[in-house]
Amino acid sequence: MAEHGVLTPVAPPPVPGSLRRRRLLGLALLVAVLVVCCLASIAVGAKAIPLEGVWHALVNPTGTEDDIVVRSLRIPRTVVGLLAGAALGLAGALIQGHTRNPLADPGLLGINNGAALFVVTGIYAFGVTTLVGYVWFAFAGALVASVAVFVLGSVGRGGPTPVTLALAGAAVSALLAALTSSVILIDVQSLDAYRFWAVGSIAGRDTAVVGQVQWFLLAGLLIGLVGAPALNALALGDDVARSLGHSVLRTRVFGIVAITLLAGSATAACGPIAFVGLVVPHVVRAVTGPDYRWLLPASALAGATLLLAADVIGRVVVRPGELQVGIVLALVGGPFFVWLVRRRKMVAV
Repeated sequence: MAEHGVLTPVAPPPVPGSLRRRRLLGLALLVAVLVVCCLASIAVGAKAIPLEGVWHALVNPTGTEDDIVVRSLRIPRTVVGLLAGAALGLAGALIQGHTRNPLADPGLLGINNGAALFVVTGIYAFGVTTLVGYVWFAFAGALVASVAVFVLGSVGRGGPTPVTLALAGAAVSALLAALTSSVILIDVQSLDAYRFWAVGSIAGRDTAVVGQVQWFLLAGLLIGLVGAPALNALALGDDVARSLGHSVLRTRVFGIVAITLLAGSATAACGPIAFVGLVVPHVVRAVTGPDYRWLLPASALAGATLLLAADVIGRVVVRPGELQVGIVLALVGGPFFVWLVRRRKMVAV
């Protein structure tokens, strides 16, 4: 409201009790399903381990084969899936909010292609051959790409806008993809090493990978959640956000930083994983509505749940082998997203 000619922030209207209950029930349901997916991720695999065996490995390990499988392989894999899925889900909700584009995902900022180019460069120029080595190159590439997109999208008198960011992201992504292809064509060894990272997987990830990316993920999570009220104002338009006392430039800068930290870390640890950041916000928005104070944490929970569920499915369908989680999400997620768009109108971003 206006006081002495100065606009002051207006408190949001009270949330109806039924909507609040629906949101709380939705969050509780997501937490419950996520717990089930975590247990399934630890218990299900080429070697099936009963729940009592999982419990024994967690609380009273004695060095049996089941204990080693659970503690050395499946728990780190589950933790990586949990963190990466939450990061991709939250990053998807943030990028759709900041660009006001319902079809946007973290790849719009060139994060995936930037990470891919730097990984290929690390393989080709520096002989990097381990996953632990890929992580830092991938994260650096994601950071450089997102900064380039933001700088190009900010050129002009209007500063960064949803349209300029989308156009800059498309241009930078195309350039990075072309450079990556050039390096791969020059050196066959780079292609052989790169393709195992590029498929997108949480298999074989250990505590060393978690330790390398966990602080970046946590920082991105914190920055993203703190910016939820400003993102609500931004959804009403830049002019309205300014009239409510929010700095549009500062909000977008912190949003890009959060998206880069989240999606860059997840891509560095697991390779490029599509679909999670694109579809999760739409599914969650049907329950929480457009309020980002609820949408962001719910998207993080749903993203972790989806990624772990897809990983478990990949272990079951071709047992004793497994499908990588990136392949499962592409096979299941593409048709599901088409069905979602055709069956109902997407909730407005």
